[in-house]
Amino acid sequence: MRFDRIRLSNFKPYGDADLRLSEGVTVIHGINGSGKSSLLEACFFALYGSKALEGTLEDVITNGEEETEVDLWFTHDGTAYHVERRLRRYDDRVDHDCALETTAGGDATRDGATAVRRFVTELLRMDADAFVNCAYVRQGEVNALINATPSQRQDVIDDLLQLGKLEEYRERAGDARLGVEDVLNAKRAVLEEKEARIERKEGEDLHGRLNGLESDLGEVTDAIDRYEAQRERAKETREAAAETLSTHEEKREELADVEEAVESIETAIRETERERETHRETIRETRERIGEVESAIADRLDAAGLEAASDEAIAERREAIADREAEVREELDDRRVRAEAFRNQAANLAAKADDLAGRADEFEEAADDLVEEAGAAERAAAEREASIEALREEADALRERFETADADVDRGDVAERRETLRERRGEVRERVAELETELKNARERVAEAEELLAAGKCPECGQPVEDSPHATGIEEDRERVAALEEELESARERASDLDARLEEIDALADAADRLAEIDERTGTLEERVAEKREAATEKREAAAEKHEAATEKREEAESTREVAEEKREEANATAERVGELEDSLERVADAREAVDAVEERLATVEELEAEIARRREKRADLEAVNDERRDRLADKRERRDELREAVDEEAVETARERKAEAEEYVEKVDEELDRLDERRTELQNAIGGVRGEIEALEELRGEREALAETVAALESLHEETTELEATYGELRAELRQRNVRELERTLNETFELVYGNDAYSHIELDGEYALTVYQKDGEALDPEQLSGGERALFNLSLRCAIYRLLAEGIEGAAPTPPLILDEPTVFLDSGHVSRLVDLVEEMRGFGVKQIVIVSHDDELVGAADELVTVEKDPRTNRSTVTREDAAGVDVASLADD
Repeated sequence: MRFDRIRLSNFKPYGDADLRLSEGVTVIHGINGSGKSSLLEACFFALYGSKALEGTLEDVITNGEEETEVDLWFTHDGTAYHVERRLRRYDDRVDHDCALETTAGGDATRDGATAVRRFVTELLRMDADAFVNCAYVRQGEVNALINATPSQRQDVIDDLLQLGKLEEYRERAGDARLGVEDVLNAKRAVLEEKEARIERKEGEDLHGRLNGLESDLGEVTDAIDRYEAQRERAKETREAAAETLSTHEEKREELADVEEAVESIETAIRETERERETHRETIRETRERIGEVESAIADRLDAAGLEAASDEAIAERREAIADREAEVREELDDRRVRAEAFRNQAANLAAKADDLAGRADEFEEAADDLVEEAGAAERAAAEREASIEALREEADALRERFETADADVDRGDVAERRETLRERRGEVRERVAELETELKNARERVAEAEELLAAGKCPECGQPVEDSPHATGIEEDRERVAALEEELESARERASDLDARLEEIDALADAADRLAEIDERTGTLEERVAEKREAATEKREAAAEKHEAATEKREEAESTREVAEEKREEANATAERVGELEDSLERVADAREAVDAVEERLATVEELEAEIARRREKRADLEAVNDERRDRLADKRERRDELREAVDEEAVETARERKAEAEEYVEKVDEELDRLDERRTELQNAIGGVRGEIEALEELRGEREALAETVAALESLHEETTELEATYGELRAELRQRNVRELERTLNETFELVYGNDAYSHIELDGEYALTVYQKDGEALDPEQLSGGERALFNLSLRCAIYRLLAEGIEGAAPTPPLILDEPTVFLDSGHVSRLVDLVEEMRGFGVKQIVIVSHDDELVGAADELVTVEKDPRTNRSTVTREDAAGVDVASLADD
């Protein structure tokens, strides 16, 4: 990212300001309180709005004004943007209007302060706090990172590199896991309650109770049927006897009906016997089917690994298969993880080798750049030598002007002579003004006197001339006018002569001033020539070091590639073992399938045996029906015989006796039937209740199956969320360790530049972002034990290392904002300032496109490509900015200012 232009209107001390910025090092120079930091704050405010301010929006509006405007043009990743912010004060509030648009290379448009801030945050991948922690070292905050705790330092760097997102995702996964745990525990509790209820129900032997009740009901029903049949027979006997007694013909007709009924019952008995035979045949066929299924079970025993087809053996075999599967899966998971780890290690090592090779290329490129910069420094030295020669020629010409001048004055006295002449000219001009006034007044008096004389009046008193003693005074006034005119002419001539002499003296004074400037400028240029030549020598030496470093990096890259190849071979070997374990899992699956087949056939045998039981029960029911029919047939036959006997008197008498017996029996049997009917109702109600409990048991079993499936799904989901939470945590930890390594590397490279010749050896950064400085004798120091200047420079080195880490990126280079240093030399002495200059040059060498520094230090100004001067008018209290090429700036003159 690069700031291209900032335009302000009524922002803090600025009335109207428009500044263009370019790549390279820009130093903002000015006295304290002139508004240098406010210029940077305006850029920060343009990007992030109120989040960039330490005060309120109202604080940035210039005192006495009602609105302010800030416009920032910047380029990021090849796309040009324009941000416009407007603040207007209304009563007790401030309206904030903001808009962002692309001016080249894109089509992004955002309206509103919040939308713009979010867009900038996403674009730069950092919010206002991260911007300050990475790229913007504000005045007085140079020691912020060293004073921070390791955890605070860790949070800052994690946020810059987007690791906070991984922690947010891990927390979300953890919340999801806890939510699944709550639901899973609730479902498990419900499932356990269902299983307990089912166990209680199954322990009540509901089917046994039902069979007992149905058996009792059958007995009662049979008894009722028998009593009802007997009652019917008694009634029939009674009615038959009555009919016999009523009419002999009717008995004959009844006899015919009974005989027909006997034949019908006999026919029904024969049909029922045939149906019972059919059930017997079906039972025989079912037994044959059971034999076939049992034979199939025996065929599958070996494949299932069973010695006998029993529930206990199947359960034991299932447990053994499950144990084997768990054992294989455990090893398989371990092997898969190891294979993946080996592959990842190989990939990481290969990437590291590529990175080392890239670093070697970078060192080579840096060396080439240093050689080119050395040449540029030599050329700059030559150009400055040419400038020195030109300045000397100009100085010789100026000295000749003193030798040929008409005025007898030398270079040292010219200023004093000019001041003397200016004073004399001022006195003469004052005298000319006085004479002009006196002459004007005298002329007016003469004119007035002449008018009075022409009117015949005295010019002194206004009386008629003949009566006035002063009529002759006008001549004196005329003489006075003539004298004044002569004196005025003489004064004007003296003034003109002094102007001519001053013009000559002014030219000589300007020449003297220019000679002083040339002398000072020549001295400065000579120093710069020496510096440039020295810099060229240093850069050529640094280029040689870079070439040597490139060779070392390439050797390290080759070694790393060999280790990566070893990791690939280990990964392949582990993958082969994974294949063997997967084959074992398939064999386990085949064994489980065979066990399932045996279990299914056992269930089939149980179903067939149940079918046989049902057929037997049906045959028994049919036999009972026939028994009842035989009873009825016997009754019918007996009735037939009775009717046959009833055709005579003897039979009539017998009929009377039977009628009486039948009536007595019916009376008794009705009482018994009432009691049995009540008993049957009780049994039917009890059977209904047991069947309801059985249905409830089946419903519970269905609910248990559904709950078991839900619990299994929740357990799988819980495992997935647990793995996801762990994955995010492990990924964040791994990336953090990579950040620590990369930051330690960039920090030591910067440290080597800054402290390479001192008593310090290197810096260690542990996994918790704690910093330790090691002296060359091996003694460890806390950074706070450094002196004030060393601590400030150490912090600047740390900031630059963090900036480089963000710029280089863990996975590749990323566009970064300008590196901004606001008064970084506050705690530095001259020696440390020189190292800061070296640090700035090094950051340029690392590819930082734009560096903006607020400082009044001459050495930093000398290292700048462009110089921005900020001045404040003491009368209006308004600041202005000017921009110029730093190569043509006289540093000593800035110090004088």
